[in-house]
Amino acid sequence: MAVVMPVSSEGEPASATALVAAIEAYLADHAAAAVLEDGRVLFDLRYARYSVAEAHGRCVLQFWSEERNVVRSVISSQRRAGSLRLLTRRMGAPKPVALELVPSSDRRTPTARDAARRQYMRLLERVLLRNFPEWKPDGFRSATDLEHSFGPAYVRGVLVRGTMATMAEAVVGIGVSESSAMVDGVLTPGLLWLDHCREHSVGKAGRGRHFGGLRIIVPAGAWRTTAERMVWLNHGVASFQLFTLDERSEELVAIDFRDVGNMDSRLVHAFDAQAAIERAQAGVARVLKLIPEAAHARIELRACAAAEVGMLLHGLEFARIRQNAARSFAREDEIVFGAGANETVLDDGSEMLCRKLLEQLFDSRHSEGVHTNSLFRMQPERWLESRMRMSIAELLPALRGEFLYSQVPAITTGERGMLDLLTIDRNGRLTIIEVKADEDMQLPLQGLDYWIRVRALNADRAIVGNREVSAFERQGYFAGAELANRSPKLLLVAPALRIHPSNEIVLRYLSHEVDWELIAVSEHWRRELKVVFRKHGA
Repeated sequence: MAVVMPVSSEGEPASATALVAAIEAYLADHAAAAVLEDGRVLFDLRYARYSVAEAHGRCVLQFWSEERNVVRSVISSQRRAGSLRLLTRRMGAPKPVALELVPSSDRRTPTARDAARRQYMRLLERVLLRNFPEWKPDGFRSATDLEHSFGPAYVRGVLVRGTMATMAEAVVGIGVSESSAMVDGVLTPGLLWLDHCREHSVGKAGRGRHFGGLRIIVPAGAWRTTAERMVWLNHGVASFQLFTLDERSEELVAIDFRDVGNMDSRLVHAFDAQAAIERAQAGVARVLKLIPEAAHARIELRACAAAEVGMLLHGLEFARIRQNAARSFAREDEIVFGAGANETVLDDGSEMLCRKLLEQLFDSRHSEGVHTNSLFRMQPERWLESRMRMSIAELLPALRGEFLYSQVPAITTGERGMLDLLTIDRNGRLTIIEVKADEDMQLPLQGLDYWIRVRALNADRAIVGNREVSAFERQGYFAGAELANRSPKLLLVAPALRIHPSNEIVLRYLSHEVDWELIAVSEHWRRELKVVFRKHGA
């Protein structure tokens, strides 16, 4: 029998404390849990992090990963067979939204998963034949092809036309049962499939086929990310079309991605990072007492908010100082160590545990550490990002290192994404630095997402005083500098041997308006960070 938490007549939880306890208990029992919205996976908690707490009488739940950050207030919870259904409210949204916590991101058996993909492939061929009778589906498949970076979640095939079947279109589709991350990533395998088809454009009869473009099919209601990316492809080299498919009604709908509407992009107001660090000095000093003095130089202080300062070792945050308002007019520091569900308040009772954990961390996480050690391997992208922060003046002298923002929160369409690094060049042009430490097929298009957001915020201009300023300047960023009214530059940084072979293919299909540069750094970047080679867009 389902148990429903009581709610008031206004729909607010009767007990935020009980909601926090229910969520914490479920997540403690399910280490590999996933967060679903409308049946689609938003977060896999094997790789994402979370925080749940009572604030101002409400249960506030936050999930974050490399791709997205979601903050919701929880109204009620309902325990179901194996899952926990949460009714939540998004900041500024009038209607509540349901989230579901489930034991794992994919509850299907391998057999059921493969059967669903085969069924979707047959459905896709049938729908395409009915909607485009002048075209003939050919060679549809979903088998894994690691050599060409094609995974089984994406169905790929060809539409051919003409008496000699010389006119062709590449097609990639993905079913509703796949995760939201897989659906949002469909354009990358789509571009790779188009490029593969053009490279191998000889038909069964030995005649060459002309591949005019690419058709992408996504589930109904899951088109926005792909549409926003398609706008910034090079439409001179291919035609791109986007469709949604309702698998129940078998209705195929064309999406005009050129008219996706204005992005709802906002910025969190900038704060004085140096002042935040100065206010946290008492808490910093207490943590430093637990660390050998010789290791102090390896610690990086980074203000996360006006009242929060993180202490990091090579990009890995190991402690955070929060300035909490006490009942008196004085302010007291709360120091926590660990992260997520393992976050622990530093007090007399936990000081010995903290000392031992920090000893392990500092013994393991250094440039000459053992590569198989979990503390050494943890969060390599944040490690590389920290190296970039400290070395940017020498590594990229054209940029202004004094205006370097890390993990800038850019709020878009109700959710929040974190830009890795943001700065300006000597001419005031915004520059985005997206960092990857390992191979990632999605690097170009993830970087494009951030480029789109930064471009929109910089183009959002208003007259302040006697000059026109962007949203960044109005929110307190880049104080004392004047931002150029130009599209930003996108820098994609990765170790030379960790650049995925598909990245350069995808980059070739971006619009010429996207000024990108691929920067390969030395493979042993933990010891020595230097540029190995650079490749530029057109």
